Amino acid sequence: MKGGIFIYYRIKNLREDADLTQTEISQRLNISQRAYSHYENGTRDIPTNILIALADFHNVSIDYLLERTNSKKINT
Repeated sequence: MKGGIFIYYRIKNLREDADLTQTEISQRLNISQRAYSHYENGTRDIPTNILIALADFHNVSIDYLLERTNSKKINT
């Protein structure tokens, strides 16, 4: 597994909390479901542009996704 392990749990939990399937979120990110599945399973690193899009979509900070903080709040 590449990168930090917990980012994959976080993006999965955020998706499930939003009651979205992998297909639904991948469509919103304009990527394939298979690509998203790889990100969520940790078999591929998440590109920066997708990481930013995920943070924006879920209205959380990138630091939250990367487990640098447990606060979802975005610093403004």
